[in-house]
Amino acid sequence: MPEPTAHRARRDYSLTGPEAARAAEKGLVSANWYQSPISRKRMKELMQRRDGPALLDTAIWAATLLATGFGGYWFWGSWACVPFFLAYGVLYGTASNPRWHETGHGTAFKTRWMNDALYQVASFMCLFEPHVWRWSHARHHTDTIVVGRDPEIVEPRPPSLWMMALSLFNLPLAWKTFSGVARHALGRMSAQEQDFIPESEWPKVFRAARIWIGIYALIIGAALYLHSWLPLMLVGLPSLYGAWLGYLFGLSQHVGLAEDVLDHRSNCRTIYMNRVLRFIYMNMNYHLEHHMYPMVPYHALSQLHEEIRSDCPPPYANLWEAYQEIIPTIWRQRSDPSYFVQRPTRGEGACSPHSKSQSLEINA
Repeated sequence: MPEPTAHRARRDYSLTGPEAARAAEKGLVSANWYQSPISRKRMKELMQRRDGPALLDTAIWAATLLATGFGGYWFWGSWACVPFFLAYGVLYGTASNPRWHETGHGTAFKTRWMNDALYQVASFMCLFEPHVWRWSHARHHTDTIVVGRDPEIVEPRPPSLWMMALSLFNLPLAWKTFSGVARHALGRMSAQEQDFIPESEWPKVFRAARIWIGIYALIIGAALYLHSWLPLMLVGLPSLYGAWLGYLFGLSQHVGLAEDVLDHRSNCRTIYMNRVLRFIYMNMNYHLEHHMYPMVPYHALSQLHEEIRSDCPPPYANLWEAYQEIIPTIWRQRSDPSYFVQRPTRGEGACSPHSKSQSLEINA
């Protein structure tokens, strides 16, 4: 149930403000997190990487992308193209996000070059600069929802309903990304980026930005040459019109839950979903399990869930049940930013100072 707390002033969610120092003072920086008990033998089994599941998923994803994209092209100029582009947009703008995510962890495939190749493609599709977001996401796992440290907090408190509405079409991210691409193409990094991206990685950031500009120049040039929006409907615009489901997924992960804790049971949600949504989302609906043990591949997360569920809060029956909690919480946080949902935890209630969190591999 929601936790009533005293009102407090708006916090600074930037990585260069006073909250970063406060997080360090509280012992929240690169700390050890609570982990539900599981045998070493079973964890070793769950962590096994395989190429097969991701090859099949990628083949199905690519085939459905091609089929819906071709349908949109074939019926271009008539209303019949709309359902094809609606489906294509979700497959492009939403499904690319979890594929970026899993390949970024290096756990989707066993073969590294497969992870790296799909990571670059998916990053472009979901507007995540590949080298920026690789390091951003590493920080997100190290300091999950720690204010002043986590660069991937989806909705700061108090939330802005206007910005949330724009985010359904990915517009705030698009502005942030293209501003960053322009800055990086000129060889410059922001102060926040310098906080989590090693200087040795900056040349990769600059090179990727220049490649992106070249690709977008070709797509825009093709649209101008053909006097048609079709090239942009296939590459570029789906990152906007197809991102709505990904944003709903993203909100459901952490929004409305506790900040500044060292227990993923208090700041992550696991939500049961049907097979279609799990395919699009690559099992990231098991989000608590993923954060607790981030090196377990996506195809083993349902098994991990069964192993530790007795030590975790009850999962949500579906996305709608989660939003029945999220929506009123967001509304309340507009006037009381300190308000959050206290998830019931079982077993050990806090992180033991001697526990060891599973390390996160970065394939830079």
